[in-house]
Amino acid sequence: MTGDTISQIATPHGIGGIGIIRMSGADALPIAQHIFHPAKGGALGEVAPYTARFGQVRAADGAILDEVILLYMRAPHSYTGEDVVELQCHGGTVVLREVLQRTWEAGAQPAEPGEFTKRAFLNGRLDLARAEGVMELIAAKSTRAARAARERMSGALSSEITLLRARLLGAIARIEAGIDFPEDDIPAPEIAALQEDITAARAGVHRLLAGAEAGRILREGVKTVIVGRPNVGKSSLLNALLGTERAIVTDVPGTTRDVIEEEISIDGIPLRLLDTAGLRAAEDAVERLGVERTEQHLADAELVLAVFDSSTHLTAEDQELLARLRTMRADIIILCNKEDCASVLRVADFDGINAPVLMISAHAGTGLDALRETIAARVQQMEGGLDDGALPNKERETRALEHAAKHLDEAATALAQGLGTDFVSIDLRSAYEILGEILGETVDTDLIDRIFSEFCIGK
Repeated sequence: MTGDTISQIATPHGIGGIGIIRMSGADALPIAQHIFHPAKGGALGEVAPYTARFGQVRAADGAILDEVILLYMRAPHSYTGEDVVELQCHGGTVVLREVLQRTWEAGAQPAEPGEFTKRAFLNGRLDLARAEGVMELIAAKSTRAARAARERMSGALSSEITLLRARLLGAIARIEAGIDFPEDDIPAPEIAALQEDITAARAGVHRLLAGAEAGRILREGVKTVIVGRPNVGKSSLLNALLGTERAIVTDVPGTTRDVIEEEISIDGIPLRLLDTAGLRAAEDAVERLGVERTEQHLADAELVLAVFDSSTHLTAEDQELLARLRTMRADIIILCNKEDCASVLRVADFDGINAPVLMISAHAGTGLDALRETIAARVQQMEGGLDDGALPNKERETRALEHAAKHLDEAATALAQGLGTDFVSIDLRSAYEILGEILGETVDTDLIDRIFSEFCIGK
């Protein structure tokens, strides 16, 4: 348990039907008893946990601030592992601030970002990997990201790490028993058994590392750049994929002067979709800046939707783009737009580029289902599947797995070279402790504070 009782608004700011104020700590119920008055009159008194009470929150002078429903959850069976009281208020910004201020006047302290979940971690309700799954679920940009976050919260990644650490700890124990108690004639671990343990641990770590990029994609989305010369239909394609008129579409070349970024989900995969200025020799300073930004985004794009006008033959600007595409490492999908007009482009026009060629009409909406299917397939192929819930998707987790893999490699080398099991034990112990960082068992308080500071207020 931590010392202070904290309170904060736990629902998004703005106007809504309900707004929730959450309190957590030993004084959560006494504070509620001080400010809450049951609708039937009298004091709140004792409250049976996990029941709802209807009443009023009143100011110090007795004025009614709001009619609320009070929910009480007793430690340790609550989200934080402490006594928790939630006040379900009307969801207006002003009334929520007034009720929140009243909890502070009665003795609660303002909760820091992520402090409720931090307390759940410190009180043993969640390990660090599961705690971070809470924030990932809140920030999920697609159905697959939400599913992965729920699996992380349920312990998919934590279980994998725990099993790996258990196997390493067993190997360490056998080695160190032989080192510490040689007089007891404990046999040295068989080399074959140690090799099996190390091989299994290395395979498990590398399997998790293989999912790190997939986890990052589910968290951040695939950076997808729509590129092409002016007036080929890039903005029309953006609007069609979004299902709304997000970008201005005209017949005037160079209408798009800056990058427009939107997020969409295709087959549960989040995409950061960027509509860029048309690639050409810019005619003024503003358009020139737009073209420069297009070039910058192309440099680190993960997926490129290269749009061409199928009603005209390839121009010099098209040919320049094709030359650029041949040198790129990003995945590419070539789109021949305006197929509703008389098409003159053919698949053979794009020889030399390892990319599917699709005929679409952004204006008429034809070919877009095939485009969505192709995007989903390319991303799945790119990252080897996104369905595993044990996906490390934080930089610190990936770094920890890489360091653990390095120590396991060194342990395998030491064993193969016959350097002695004490040397093997050193690297196994290091890998064990590093994997513990992912669960929060071997991290310092500064890192814990930094991780939870990235959470939203009220969570």
